[in-house]
Amino acid sequence: MQGNTPKIVVVGGAYVDMAIRCDQVPAAGQNIIGSALSYRVTGPGPNQAVEASLCGCNVHLISKVGGDSFGQMVKAALDEFNVNTDFLYTAEARNTGAIVTLVNSEGENTSLTYIGANAALLPQDIQAAEQIISQADICLIHGRLPQNAIVAAICCAKLHGLKVILNPAKPLDREIKETAALPSEYFSADILVLNLYEAADITEQSATHIHTAKLIGSDLVARGVGTAVITMGSRGCMVIDRNSADHIPAFEVEIIDHTCIGDAFTGALAAYCAVKDDIREAVKFASAAGALACTKFGTLESLPTKAEIIELLQKEEP
Repeated sequence: MQGNTPKIVVVGGAYVDMAIRCDQVPAAGQNIIGSALSYRVTGPGPNQAVEASLCGCNVHLISKVGGDSFGQMVKAALDEFNVNTDFLYTAEARNTGAIVTLVNSEGENTSLTYIGANAALLPQDIQAAEQIISQADICLIHGRLPQNAIVAAICCAKLHGLKVILNPAKPLDREIKETAALPSEYFSADILVLNLYEAADITEQSATHIHTAKLIGSDLVARGVGTAVITMGSRGCMVIDRNSADHIPAFEVEIIDHTCIGDAFTGALAAYCAVKDDIREAVKFASAAGALACTKFGTLESLPTKAEIIELLQKEEP
């Protein structure tokens, strides 16, 4: 990765995770005393933006928080990692998205997500950031937002000739429309990043093994996607485009925490693609980032730097 500082715009939801440790998760009617409490900024928006920043990129995050102290916490955390927050909007009448996680003595967890201000991101918010989008190299979008805002981001990026990387996670407003098809704009993405089960759901196929991933990826490419990157956990990734389907093996590391693996992967992928047009090498770089994120506890603090990613890649070279 060489050259001028790449510019990336990330569009993704922001949350604060409140993790409470307890001996056991309470059943209905129980009142259990917790033994520890922690607050962490998280969500695909902050996580992916910070990972891209740690890889040496100039990053803007487009997201929305509430007019509360959690919103200020999100902004402060992003400032610490040099992520530009000029377009981190505030919905004064709402609360910031929050995740409450209960962790028992065996390390098992149960969580509850409150969408909060993330549901208030509007197409107008995307339009207000058009100048910044037009100056970027990559627009990285996570689909767990209102669908009209996602479509607006894709269209704006395409209008200005940006490469679009999209994780088409279920939009917030599809919760009550499980069978609704994704908009056609989603399939105009240059790179679609999704796990095998998400991909199978979109293409209405069964997710079983690597061969299935090739077929599913080919289906997505036939619908207009430039390249489909299908992640399969410890089985690695499949990269499918009109030319070939290639398997990229996973890195073997000691897994401590899975929390940020997907966001580390996608943020690093965007950083690589912003400076070099080689999707298979980009996926190797991203896979190393995801592996390293598994070796630490936490969210933002678990994300690896560019130097750490390169070091792991060099160790794996024959």
